[in-house]
Amino acid sequence: MNQAYRDAITKMEEMNVQDEYILGWEGGFLGHPKREEQRLTEAYEAGYEDGSAKSTDNFADWVKA
Repeated sequence: MNQAYRDAITKMEEMNVQDEYILGWEGGFLGHPKREEQRLTEAYEAGYEDGSAKSTDNFADWVKA
């Protein structure tokens, strides 16, 4: 697996980022199709968008409360 991918996932886990965001980010980064519409969440969609762009800039916005 790509080292940038591993580093990003490790960073998100250490920051305690929401699981839905992480799942979306992983799918976007790897180029997977989005979930079916009824299972989309705001966190998943934000993660998917960031993962597709290979962006790590918004992790802090999705830290669990």
